Amino acid sequence: MSREKWVTLIVASAATAILLLDVTIVYVALPSIRADLGASFNQAQWVIDAYTVVMAATLLACGSLADRIGRRKIFAGGLIVFTTCSLVCGVAGSPLVLDLSRGVQGLGAAAMYAASLALLANEFQGSQRGLAFGVWGAVTGAALAVGPLIGGLVIDGLSWRWIFLINVPIGLLTLLGTWASVRESKEPKESRFDLAGTVLFAASTFLLVLALIRGNDDGWGSTFIVATFLVAAGLAAAFITVELRRSEPMLPLGFFRSKPFTGTAIVSFAQSIAIYPLLLFLAIYLQEGLGFGPTEAGLRLLPMTVTIFLVAPFAGRLTSRTTIRLPLASGLFLLAVSLLLIYGIDAENGWTRLLPGMLVGGVSIGLISPSLAAAMVSVLPVEKSGLASGMNNTGRQLGIAIGIAGLGAIFDHHVTGAGGTLEGITSGLNAVILVAAATAFLAAAVCWPLLGRQRSSESPDI
Repeated sequence: MSREKWVTLIVASAATAILLLDVTIVYVALPSIRADLGASFNQAQWVIDAYTVVMAATLLACGSLADRIGRRKIFAGGLIVFTTCSLVCGVAGSPLVLDLSRGVQGLGAAAMYAASLALLANEFQGSQRGLAFGVWGAVTGAALAVGPLIGGLVIDGLSWRWIFLINVPIGLLTLLGTWASVRESKEPKESRFDLAGTVLFAASTFLLVLALIRGNDDGWGSTFIVATFLVAAGLAAAFITVELRRSEPMLPLGFFRSKPFTGTAIVSFAQSIAIYPLLLFLAIYLQEGLGFGPTEAGLRLLPMTVTIFLVAPFAGRLTSRTTIRLPLASGLFLLAVSLLLIYGIDAENGWTRLLPGMLVGGVSIGLISPSLAAAMVSVLPVEKSGLASGMNNTGRQLGIAIGIAGLGAIFDHHVTGAGGTLEGITSGLNAVILVAAATAFLAAAVCWPLLGRQRSSESPDI
């Protein structure tokens, strides 16, 4: 491979790693942040929510904009915003400054996330694309799993501020590599930017994710949550109306007539409901149930992380040699199996009871991450790769939000009912596992007929 290809792969993977680490790494830092800044629980919760909500709301818009004005420009711009806000987060002296900077950091993360896959899709073709997506998928899957471990090590050795400050040198080096060696790409045909569609989609997604995240704490029947859902639905209806009337919409709704496109979007959404809440609740079980510290808990998740790193490059190569549904459906099926291997855990079990499920889960995530990336960019024309990346990652973020909200409510019901005991935690974990396993099985069944015999090397039917 040429130097430009290697650098593009490295910077896209590095940027994806730091933006995803900033999702889970903060979980273990919240107690330290609250104590240091004198933040309330609600203010500390917004350190996570502000980042997640803004990123989910702007991913599709950033992907569409990248196709129009240049993927390298959007990627570099996102890096600048993300790195600057990481510095501000690291030196923040109040909860308000930290929360606001995390929100803007989420915008930078959305630009990086949406453009990273598009850069790879345009730089790599054929078997090389499979290798690139394999590396990117390994980073994507492992970054979320290893976040609590890195967070624990940094907090124990330095302070919570360094979970943000560490992004600054990585961001600057990635930005230099982008400017020096990454080639620009965009749609060959000039098109008008759909401002109305962009604003409506971002606003409706923002409110939907906000309501999902805050529902457990504020009450699902509260006036604020109900009103937020209703306004989000109204804005979504307005978005669909606008897109149907536009000659050059941000999201051409006709894409959903393509079974491979629809199937990939469903899988992106459903797999996130099953995977990411599981990582969160396993971390809670290890820390609050078994009494491990953040670093100790993170170390016990390493078998899953290592397995992801080993499997994902193989899966990336597999996507260029077979239909995209084979690794995706296999990964989803194995994900369900891994969950059922963990199911049945009780207060008498030690952490080693999790090992078989974590190992099979690592294989499943290693199969799914690169395969899903390859699937999404292969079911749309190459000039729409930014939009494809934005769709993939928007579905992922919505799945995370819905999974954490819905499964979190189930988990909390069991834990609260048992008075916060280990029995309550294991009961909640088992209930969550059953729902997540059913979701994974359903996603596997849906993706098989919808994806058909589409290959990542073939031209899409759109």
